[in-house]
Amino acid sequence: MPARAANDRSPSRTHAAAGRAPSLADVARLAGVSTQTVSRVSTGSTQVRPETRAAVLEAMCAVGYAPNAAARALRSGAFGTFGVIVHQISRTGESRSVEAIVAAARRHGYAVTLVDVEHAGDSDVEAAVARLQNQLIDGLIVLRHETETPVHLRVPDTLPLVVSDARFVGEHATVGADQLAGTAAAVEHLLGLGHVTVHHVGGPPTSNPAQVRRTGWVAALEAHGRQVPPLTTGDWTPASGYRAGTELVARIHDGERITAVFSANDEMAAGLLLALTRAGLSVPGDVSVIGFDSIPLSAYLQPPLTTVEQDFAAMGEALVEMLIAQVRRRGAGRLVPGGPSGEAAPAEATRRVVPANLIVRESTAPPRR
Repeated sequence: MPARAANDRSPSRTHAAAGRAPSLADVARLAGVSTQTVSRVSTGSTQVRPETRAAVLEAMCAVGYAPNAAARALRSGAFGTFGVIVHQISRTGESRSVEAIVAAARRHGYAVTLVDVEHAGDSDVEAAVARLQNQLIDGLIVLRHETETPVHLRVPDTLPLVVSDARFVGEHATVGADQLAGTAAAVEHLLGLGHVTVHHVGGPPTSNPAQVRRTGWVAALEAHGRQVPPLTTGDWTPASGYRAGTELVARIHDGERITAVFSANDEMAAGLLLALTRAGLSVPGDVSVIGFDSIPLSAYLQPPLTTVEQDFAAMGEALVEMLIAQVRRRGAGRLVPGGPSGEAAPAEATRRVVPANLIVRESTAPPRR
């Protein structure tokens, strides 16, 4: 066996001994075709006869040739990959958004390169943009910019970009859920059941989604001429919802009438439910509770949680579709909005709002008289 291996002059061993990688010409020689035909096979062209394709693929295996996808992408300017920047992917909303984007990108034939930034400020986001560009991407999605005051996203004018944050309208293409309408639906549902007012467990004061939902809560109560109760806040986690629940229980024991609570997300609502039931209060008999996001777990809480649905799948699809539209415009020689040509995209392509619908389950009911 050793002597046989020493005399082996297969094409792949010959190239290795010569100190070079197998080339397109080596494959063409072995298959008896032109280098143009080998190139068509390597790029997946359908303009090759099946028997010729089989011969070329066999020759590729024989010589150990692998098409250089990176070099081909550099020549064509298309890499088949989108970059995604997210802040705190461990949170439910962010992780579900990423999941939706990956699924939508896959359906359209794109891969995703993800960067999770520690902070949502200028320097971290810009460093993430630079890192992704070094990895060769066709476009960029920035997810749910959490900061209360949006930073200016400085990215190259020719890089297609979509942001999941409605505050960038006019500066970048955006996709977002209609959080104000969803919040109004939650408050009006509780008022319609007969509750005098609605208390609120809000998210972190520095969070933009929390601020939007807090603003919608106040506006909905004021629109109906109802008193706006003191705000209780959490940090999006079930533990913080539990702490907020114990605060509300203490206020109930002190004589405050609290019969309905709108939580800024489902996870805090889960903690709130536990605090209320451990204190001997019935949901929804004593206190009705509504969440926000409609995470899968919300339907299996006790009781099943009434919530406002954020359609993460629809938002992921919208983000990817808008980004692909920009990539195609760039490929056709027309730059994306903000480019040096000054050409703007059609108004309908710069913003998309996904409805946030109320899902009524068993955690809400009329108040006891």
